[in-house]
Amino acid sequence: MDAFEPCPGGQPPLAGRKLVLVAAVAMIDIDGRVLIAQRPEGKSMAGLWEFPGGKVDPGETPEEALVRELREELGVETTGSCLAPIAFASHGYENFHLLMPLYACRKWHGAPRPREGQTLKWVEVRALAEHPMPPADIPLIAQLRDLL
Repeated sequence: MDAFEPCPGGQPPLAGRKLVLVAAVAMIDIDGRVLIAQRPEGKSMAGLWEFPGGKVDPGETPEEALVRELREELGVETTGSCLAPIAFASHGYENFHLLMPLYACRKWHGAPRPREGQTLKWVEVRALAEHPMPPADIPLIAQLRDLL
């Protein structure tokens, strides 16, 4: 039996970095397109496209955070029961480690509107990879494509 060899390209240990929990959602319209938002100037990773969502506050579940974030960022209403967990990302950035569950949502009230300076775009799943995204979001594209 050979000695254990670690897989190449693994994540470095936390090494003092903070673990950050962020929830994201793939809002899917009747035509099967997914809503993405472009990070506005002045924010980290400005110009990159991402799935809507945000940090999970202390005392919140990821579902509660998404309901709040969708209301605040996009002006739409949904409930936790309309959110289905489909994937997650675990990615080490320089100053923190991100853990991000991704949910699918097909039911909400209201039309998404940019309320925090972001640009919104409905994109076919197969075209998601054409939009530059933060490193943590990139593996979610293939998972989402395979599910839809």
